[in-house]
Amino acid sequence: MDLNIFKIGGNIIDNPKRLDAFLNTFCDCREKKILVHGGGKLASELCRQLDIKVVMDKGRRVTDLMTLRVAVMVYAGWINKNLVASLLSRGCRALGLSGADGGCIMAEKRKPEPVDYGFAGDLRGGSVDTLFIQNLLEKGLVPVFSPITCDPAGQLLNTNADTIASALAVAFRSYYTVRLRFVFDRDGICCPGRKSPCRC
Repeated sequence: MDLNIFKIGGNIIDNPKRLDAFLNTFCDCREKKILVHGGGKLASELCRQLDIKVVMDKGRRVTDLMTLRVAVMVYAGWINKNLVASLLSRGCRALGLSGADGGCIMAEKRKPEPVDYGFAGDLRGGSVDTLFIQNLLEKGLVPVFSPITCDPAGQLLNTNADTIASALAVAFRSYYTVRLRFVFDRDGICCPGRKSPCRC
């Protein structure tokens, strides 16, 4: 049985035309599927409006406590629920989740060396509760994951969406034939092992 894991980032989320095209393609996939999304520009824009300094290091967000609050609101809230609503309008039974929901993707706070990324989460083997997520898939639901997790002590963490998508793919390879697909800001969907876009 096949499981398709799609990951979209800010270049898709921030472009209504490309996002609409992707969601149509995603809904056309009739096999079991999971959507993982990043954050786009909205978190940075909201931080600036709230006079919260935006700090990036090599493309990764440094997440202090105030930035974490914004990230949770934007990623697990506004973006996640808008994606879910858009999928529902297309007849897709989407369910918005963070890793903290049901403890389905647990993380640990990244060590502060060599760079202190603040409340950033890292995943380890066994981070994914495959049974919890598999039960959703078998009920015909489509999980939509935001890049928010938590640690065993209940601390919310901002976690890289690519890492979450990869961890899901590894965790489910014993149960399904898994296809991990990263969607970029160009026509078509780019799949691992291909140099050019394909229309999966």
